[in-house]
Amino acid sequence: MAEDQEKPAVDTEPVTQSDDWKPSPFPRQAPAPSRVRRVGRVTRRVAVGLVSLLALGASGYVYVTKDQLQSTVPTTDALTPRAGEPAPPPADDGAEDILLVGSDARTDAQGNALPPRVLRQLRTEANDGAVNTDTIIVLRVPKNGGKPSAVSIPRDTWTAVPGRGDAKINSAYGVAKARAAQALRGQGERDQAKIERDSDTEGRRVLVQAVQDLTQVRIDHYAEINLLGFYLLTEALGGVKVCLNHATEDKDSGANFRRGEQTVSGGEALSFVRQRKNLPRGDLDRIVRQQAFLSSALHQLLSAGTLTSPGTLNDLMDAVHRSLTLDPGLDLLQFAQQAKGIASGDLTFATIPVITANGRSPDGQSIVQIDPKAIREFVASLAGRPAPAAAPQASGGGSGSGAAPAAAPLLRDSPGVPCVN
Repeated sequence: MAEDQEKPAVDTEPVTQSDDWKPSPFPRQAPAPSRVRRVGRVTRRVAVGLVSLLALGASGYVYVTKDQLQSTVPTTDALTPRAGEPAPPPADDGAEDILLVGSDARTDAQGNALPPRVLRQLRTEANDGAVNTDTIIVLRVPKNGGKPSAVSIPRDTWTAVPGRGDAKINSAYGVAKARAAQALRGQGERDQAKIERDSDTEGRRVLVQAVQDLTQVRIDHYAEINLLGFYLLTEALGGVKVCLNHATEDKDSGANFRRGEQTVSGGEALSFVRQRKNLPRGDLDRIVRQQAFLSSALHQLLSAGTLTSPGTLNDLMDAVHRSLTLDPGLDLLQFAQQAKGIASGDLTFATIPVITANGRSPDGQSIVQIDPKAIREFVASLAGRPAPAAAPQASGGGSGSGAAPAAAPLLRDSPGVPCVN
């Protein structure tokens, strides 16, 4: 999720809704064989907490009607190209494609800044308004009835970003948002919440374009969850069980965990999914952490009794309202029914093919080096179609392809609780 530059803070005051806030040259290596990365129960990741939040729309339907749920969720026009912009890829690409995003925004879904007390609970702090989208997933649901796939795009993927040139894909949202916010202030806008909402929309639009350019698939729907929503989700569930192969510590993310199974919530849970330092494969192991966390959270959410409590449902509804943003055309109940397939294993999880996770950009940044052609072929194959023709793209710095390394062996695996590094 967020960049791991924040220092941990300790605050025992609970996060509640209160008066102080209203309602985120290249070294060439031999490529590994390109393949779909099936990691079973370990790879249960869809924008951390997002699917769990959506699943309540189906499982809790007896308490919350679809219209009530849908009306609480802010929407964004992130999918409509502006005049003069290139047309998106063809709509008929063999699947319905949903872009799932986890952001480290320091605002709620209505654009209101989170107060310092809440930021301390999130083990993060105020920044200059920059937003990174460190969880990016394309959920492909084939129209021929085939098995859906959730394709993760590593945050440091070096690719073309509209209006910027080659850059890390997780910067697309934040850079476009910053430019839009500056323009709005220059036009005389003084409502900070409106500036946040409108500039967020521009950031989302550029991120959608970057993902479409990279994959050559049309994004049909958009769903985003922020840091606050992740925190509220874990609190509503009373914590989430996780399991680690080894004890680990990282001061930047605030992580300090023992070996074995344990329950994490709130800021501790955020540290669990945000840690990347002191992990054998850095960001790739962080992806697996997030996958494992979601597997456990969703298993817990859909367990008997969890959603029969009106109090739990109210807390989850509050999390939806304060942290989730969708495009207007995304039907929450329909998507929640699809999300429930995760628990029954009806979803294949994968990571885009990469050349190396240890590449270097021309300006010295640590990047994930890719071959766009291999990615397009891979993504198209998940819907049973050949890759569409596309103009050559220079980003990636190489022509090989390969999947991200496999997850580490499990220490032990309780039902719904995958063990990871």
